[in-house]
Amino acid sequence: MKVTILGAGRMGSAMAERLAETGHQVTVWDRDADHARQAAHDGVVAASDEVAAVSDAAVVITMVTNGEAVRDVAERVLPAMRQEAVWVQASTVGADWADRLRALGNTHQRAMIDAPVSGSTGPARSGTLSWLVSGPASAIEVARPVLDSLGERVIVAGEAQQASRLKLVVNTWMTAATVAIADTLAAADRLGVPRATLIEVIGHGPLAMPYALQKAQAMTDGDYTPGFPVELALKDIRLTEQAEGIQPPLVHAVEERLARAVGAGHGQDDVAAVAAVS
Repeated sequence: MKVTILGAGRMGSAMAERLAETGHQVTVWDRDADHARQAAHDGVVAASDEVAAVSDAAVVITMVTNGEAVRDVAERVLPAMRQEAVWVQASTVGADWADRLRALGNTHQRAMIDAPVSGSTGPARSGTLSWLVSGPASAIEVARPVLDSLGERVIVAGEAQQASRLKLVVNTWMTAATVAIADTLAAADRLGVPRATLIEVIGHGPLAMPYALQKAQAMTDGDYTPGFPVELALKDIRLTEQAEGIQPPLVHAVEERLARAVGAGHGQDDVAAVAAVS
């Protein structure tokens, strides 16, 4: 299948590599031409013009930073897409922007799937992402070969923009769990409890949470190689706050912790770097 990915950052590049390996014809474009060139390899072609890049694609994926960036790109490429092509909007943009982007797709009579992914660059590269999707069933089926190549699960949340709302909730839970394990490790250190013993206790039975254990190991090793950067986690928490219209105490506390990590120079590091600030 011919697939175009608009946005050749960490996630877009990982997706492109995986799709090429699984037999798709992949074109990538990025507003930073160097990013697109770096993403090009066997089976992946870098495009310098986004409009030309989508002209013969069956599926077009947007994977950029925020709603404004998606809109700016979509306004240029939607008229150039094939009538039967499907737009997979995979960027995490929040509830309001998901609604606005759906309206934009409707204006141009192009089918859009609201499809933020749960997972980072590693799962994208290995094809084990979880897709959270909402949109017309017919469009989801057209895009299914691409979704299946990148993910092990496709969770259909509805026909409107429920997927973007679900993604905010999932990311809030995930980031709160990261802050919680960071503070739990710090408490163990202060009380003289070996981290290995703590991890053994919480690593089995009903307390086990693979994601938190993975982050605990990264924090213990001081390895903050970015999978889900702090600055993106902060963006998503703020989107949750905007969508709710209130700031629940826990969400507000997580937002403050992420902001401190960004202020301390960890914005590009993995969200596990919250352990480096108190």
